[in-house]
Amino acid sequence: MNSIISNFNQAAFRNDLGALWENFLISERKKYLLFNKLSTQSYFWRTNQQQEIDYIEEFAGNISAYEFKWNPGTRKKITQTFVKNYSVSSSAVVTPDNFESFIQ
Repeated sequence: MNSIISNFNQAAFRNDLGALWENFLISERKKYLLFNKLSTQSYFWRTNQQQEIDYIEEFAGNISAYEFKWNPGTRKKITQTFVKNYSVSSSAVVTPDNFESFIQ
């Protein structure tokens, strides 16, 4: 991708770092699920007011919601609008500090 868009800046100077982080996490999670033969449904969620959940996984009737944040210092919670409207079994904010538990 970097070659196509001619963006070879270091991570600290990129404006697409959040999107790259989300892409990495979802692709690694999909690899983990495939390797372990776990059949899940995955979704994302967004309201008209731009509230969103980056990744939702449904497995055996349980819903898990994940928010991905590259910068651990940013807002760290799952929107209550989603939690109030769906039966969420678990939720987590995934950052560089804790991502290994999400992809394993």
